[in-house]
Amino acid sequence: MPLQRRLPKRGFKSLTKADTAHVRTSELNDLPVDTIDLLVLKQANVISGNALAAKVFLSGEITKKLNLTGLLLTKGARAAVEAAGGKVA
Repeated sequence: MPLQRRLPKRGFKSLTKADTAHVRTSELNDLPVDTIDLLVLKQANVISGNALAAKVFLSGEITKKLNLTGLLLTKGARAAVEAAGGKVA
């Protein structure tokens, strides 16, 4: 029997996990612009240049009105952005 069939199979390894960067809501306050997308995060060196997507997590407060486009958000982060008067597209 071939070696790959003899060895046990274990778990699941996501192929897209390395392509998604994590961003905290407190890091969004430090950016000088109000409209934030993936390109702005890369230019500000918040995420790496080879990231294909970014997910925003609730960690800290949002003090200014932000417009987020093309980003993934958690439920808490979405609520915090909308509570500060921002929009999510």
